Amino acid sequence: MRIAQVAPLWECVPPKAYGGTELVVYILCEEYAKRGLDVTLFATGDSVTSAVLEPVIKTSMREQNINFPIFHELKCISKVLERWQDFDVIHNHIGYHFLPFADLIDVPIVTTLHGAFINKEEIEFYRNHKRNHLVSISDAQRMGAPDLNYVSTVYNGIQVEKYPFQAKYNTDDPYLAFLGRFSEEKGPHLAIKLAKETGWKLIMAGKVDKADQECFETKVKPHIDGNQITYIGEVRHEAKCELLKGAYATVHSVTWPEPFGLVMAESMACGTPVLALKNGSIPEVIRDGKTGFIENNIDDLIKRINDIEKISRKECRVHVEENFSAKKMADGYLSVYKKLIGQNISDLNIDTETPVFVNQRKK
Repeated sequence: MRIAQVAPLWECVPPKAYGGTELVVYILCEEYAKRGLDVTLFATGDSVTSAVLEPVIKTSMREQNINFPIFHELKCISKVLERWQDFDVIHNHIGYHFLPFADLIDVPIVTTLHGAFINKEEIEFYRNHKRNHLVSISDAQRMGAPDLNYVSTVYNGIQVEKYPFQAKYNTDDPYLAFLGRFSEEKGPHLAIKLAKETGWKLIMAGKVDKADQECFETKVKPHIDGNQITYIGEVRHEAKCELLKGAYATVHSVTWPEPFGLVMAESMACGTPVLALKNGSIPEVIRDGKTGFIENNIDDLIKRINDIEKISRKECRVHVEENFSAKKMADGYLSVYKKLIGQNISDLNIDTETPVFVNQRKK
């Protein structure tokens, strides 16, 4: 089977630090390449992958400080259009920008929705292109636009083996963790409130985009004292794991309809329970009372801080292994490809060194 994975150009694949979508794309490419599938990745030139890399731009748009992305996204789409006959399925991760070009391609296009439906114009755009095959990353994500052409829900997955499990939090210097964008919807200010009202130390990590600079400067920075509230900037994978595995709990105080929330799976994989507000996908990712606690508001969430001791850190790990692994995610998308191609994936010899091609087209 010949699969094209079309990644966003904001970050490289995998992302050097923060980047949820790019990490998902990387994991899919690695999983499929390992299985012997013929995978091509359209991404930045500095991406690292076991797939065949089709570079679109030299480095990420963020690294180049590009503020007008549409030209580069159109360049990416043009490259896919030039090569569509080389593929049996095209997996679009760049969102609605690809949709108007779908009718120019005679192979199935799968579009994963990586964000939340919060923009009316975007929703209307999707409605005007209903023939596209959409995959949601949680059932809750669909609530923003329930009338679109969804073909499946596939939860995000992580390479669980790359997240070290720790059976006990760091008792010598106990702390809570916050990891994410420092935007209003991610609720860093609420995580700070929780820490201050409970007396817990809070270590915060993540990127500050230009669009989120005001939120960071007004609602976060004034509370950073290097003692109770600490900000350590963006972190790479190893530092992220150190932060999460040693924490008493990870605070996921989002105020928007969270489409998935990869950090929750990453935290639980390390054994660390999650304290989260009930928005969007949260009840689908966390088992309330088993791998963390979910409340409707920050005041009620604050009351659950001492209950974290009741959570089995091992159960957190197992929950991720069973529900949010790379294999489970890859299997989910293969089922989607199968449905759209009309070929039984189980009949394909995808574990041999020789790729199997479904649509034998002349180039």
